[in-house]
Amino acid sequence: MTDSPKASISSRRKPKQARSADLVSAILEAAIQVLAKEGVRRFTTTRVAERAGVSVGSVYQYFPNKASILFRLQADEWRQTTEMLVNILQDKQKPPLERLRLLVHVFLRSECEEAEIRTALNDAAPFYRDTPEAHETRSTADRIIEAFMREALPMATDKVRTLAGDLVITTFSSVGKQFSETSRTQEEIHAYSEALADMLCAYLASLN
Repeated sequence: MTDSPKASISSRRKPKQARSADLVSAILEAAIQVLAKEGVRRFTTTRVAERAGVSVGSVYQYFPNKASILFRLQADEWRQTTEMLVNILQDKQKPPLERLRLLVHVFLRSECEEAEIRTALNDAAPFYRDTPEAHETRSTADRIIEAFMREALPMATDKVRTLAGDLVITTFSSVGKQFSETSRTQEEIHAYSEALADMLCAYLASLN
């Protein structure tokens, strides 16, 4: 077996029984702990197996290499982010700018609560960021943003909507990462979220 980042990052097999699912959950929980404590440079399948209390062979039953474990952790995080985007941005009962404001608050709070593991996953990105699986996962969020921009900016051109979507995504990513690098109180998170939401909502309002 090898931990080469060029190898497949797909899971080797899917757990079909409850006991197998529990094993995979234990492996992933151990992986989070190892990644947060040791960092990506010292992250290995052996350390994950030791932390999970299982054999390395048990890990290899489901993950062919460490890149596949890291990608699974990142894919789970992406899935949670996608669910957040869907639940908030596709809620037609609220006006678009109200949805955007709520998204800012939820996103920044999430970034701060999970800053340690998110930072470690960002460091691990070279293992999977250029793979087809990664591109496919990220494209889902892009489509959600595109649909929201069509609703939020009905009078704007496609070019303007695309620019607005790119700016919002880039701002979320950059600001969230930088802001969460320092421990924040709930009051600080709320105040910063309000300021960021004011800025983004004013920007979209000006485009209409």
